[in-house]
Amino acid sequence: MNGPPRKPRLLLVTGMSGAGKSTVLDALEDMGWDIVDNLPADLLGDFVHGSDQCRTVPVAIGMDVRSRGFDPSHLRELIESIEGVEPEILFLDCSSADLMRRFDKTRRRHPLAPDRPAEDGIARERAALAPLRLAADSVIDTTDLTPAELGEELRRRFRTDREPVLTVVSFGFGHGISRTADLVFDMRFLANPHWIDELRPLTGNDRQVRDYIANDPAWAGAMDRIEALLTDWIPRYWTAGKSYLTIAFGCTGGRHRSVTAAVEMAERLRSAGFTPNVRHRDLGSAPNDRIEDRGGDAAVAGSRSELNR
Repeated sequence: MNGPPRKPRLLLVTGMSGAGKSTVLDALEDMGWDIVDNLPADLLGDFVHGSDQCRTVPVAIGMDVRSRGFDPSHLRELIESIEGVEPEILFLDCSSADLMRRFDKTRRRHPLAPDRPAEDGIARERAALAPLRLAADSVIDTTDLTPAELGEELRRRFRTDREPVLTVVSFGFGHGISRTADLVFDMRFLANPHWIDELRPLTGNDRQVRDYIANDPAWAGAMDRIEALLTDWIPRYWTAGKSYLTIAFGCTGGRHRSVTAAVEMAERLRSAGFTPNVRHRDLGSAPNDRIEDRGGDAAVAGSRSELNR
């Protein structure tokens, strides 16, 4: 027996200036959403329903500190007051350092600091938007995302079938921890292929690297335990209403162990009936002995190199 038809979605796209709001709205428009940017708050209800009061197409509204009537502490209440839609808030965030680079590159002035350095405006905006970030249904940090990767993330999250989105990510701690992860597994206890000359230029997508890591006595047991944990927890997240779950595997440089673990776990989860997406954040980074040293792997490189002999 089919339930009542779903209400169309009302997505409020907001967040830090320069974090990618225009890119998000363009991507949603390409997916068939009705969109409008910088709509005054008092016109929100009129735009959502128009004259017929019977909306069927999802709608995305871009609002930020430049929008007339923008009040971060009352936006949740405002969108929930609109009948006939399912409201949600998407907050776009980005590191302050990257935002400053973006403003410098585009030569635009920050809306909260027209006559002061962009850094001052970013700090003021981050403090003002803190309540809205906490109230958001989902947060996307665009610091490490290219426009193409952001578009892919949006398609996963806002496709029409609305299935829960499961993503498996690899990253390198030496480049900063994953900003989007819900669960993080640190794989730096495994043998590091970086210290094997013939494996250093390869990645976890290469069979030689995967075979080397699989020879570590800790590998199989660790992956079995992580798989058991995830296959138990993932359905519980869906039952609890979580729409997006990101599982991250980290190593030092983000090229070998984390990639191998992400690929292997995605394969295991598919076999278990899940449909994970896979993203390798730092796969394109160059091998770097200094980063690996900071991870503490150099000290044990000699003993670990014996694993494959």
